[in-house]
Amino acid sequence: MKKLIILLLITFGIVNALAGDASRKGTTGADQLLIPVGARSIATGGAFQANTVGVEAIYYNPAGLDVSKKSEVMFSYMSYIADLNVTYLAAGANFGELGSIAFSFKTVDFGDIPVTTIEAPDGTGALYSPSFYIGGLTYSKVITDRVAAGVNFKLVHEGIQNTSASGVALDFGVQYRFPQNLSFGVAVKNVGTNMSYSGQDLEVKTNVPNANPGTKTTSYTPVTEEFQMPSYFELSAAYDYDFDETNNLQFGAAFRQNNASEDQLNLGLEYSFMKRFYARAGYDYRLENTSESIYGITFGAGINYPLIEGMGIMFDYAYRDVKDFPTVNHVFTLKLALD
Repeated sequence: MKKLIILLLITFGIVNALAGDASRKGTTGADQLLIPVGARSIATGGAFQANTVGVEAIYYNPAGLDVSKKSEVMFSYMSYIADLNVTYLAAGANFGELGSIAFSFKTVDFGDIPVTTIEAPDGTGALYSPSFYIGGLTYSKVITDRVAAGVNFKLVHEGIQNTSASGVALDFGVQYRFPQNLSFGVAVKNVGTNMSYSGQDLEVKTNVPNANPGTKTTSYTPVTEEFQMPSYFELSAAYDYDFDETNNLQFGAAFRQNNASEDQLNLGLEYSFMKRFYARAGYDYRLENTSESIYGITFGAGINYPLIEGMGIMFDYAYRDVKDFPTVNHVFTLKLALD
């Protein structure tokens, strides 16, 4: 317990050093880091960082990866906003007392975009598609029967034709489980290097006044402004209540202190029947400027089906309301687990 307190004090020290305010909104980049993954977690509003386990915990709190003591593969697909689609793939293996290791990959599909120029504002006939992806390597270990810790190393890349920006980031999380079905979690997310764009498409050609006929034009590459990643800190709690042997209800809440935006409060609940059928709901609430939040209430359901002894498959679905957009978020997740 003393080690946990020391760890939390260090975490709060990091948070205070990183803390920002809403006046910095719009100054960070790499916002694909903020796109959630996993239908179960999205359906519960992202409120279960304290007790989410397995490969779905990688994004929310990497400490939970080793808690399940299973090897898992997860595929998730989300129809996002503005015709964007998000695909996420993760695979983790449990190595007993050594802990668990996982790899993850998230990509944003922008579709094909017409190339326009000053001379051809309606398009040149060519198409391009930005390349935004995040690759991760996660390590997690159950330290005691109550405490688990994990770290997630991420490579972040943004590319638009021949121009790109890359950086590395770190997530760190701890989960603590009390004997009374109460869980506590803390995580620091997206602490990393600054990013800036570079590439040949930034090259600018310009005329040189009063120059010799052979040197009337020249080119230069401007220096682009660096931008920070959207780091934040999360503190979460979850309570697991058993009505009887077949009916269970979980409550979750998470507070997020954003580095460059308003703080958030996430609330969620999950009902399960025989640990096989699940119904979920959640809400992501901004503590300031609540009218600016584009997301509303979330719903979802899931089925956990044992295929053979030692192997199970889970299918989850989530629905998230999006304000001021003609579409909503539909999320589909498939997981395969080996004991």
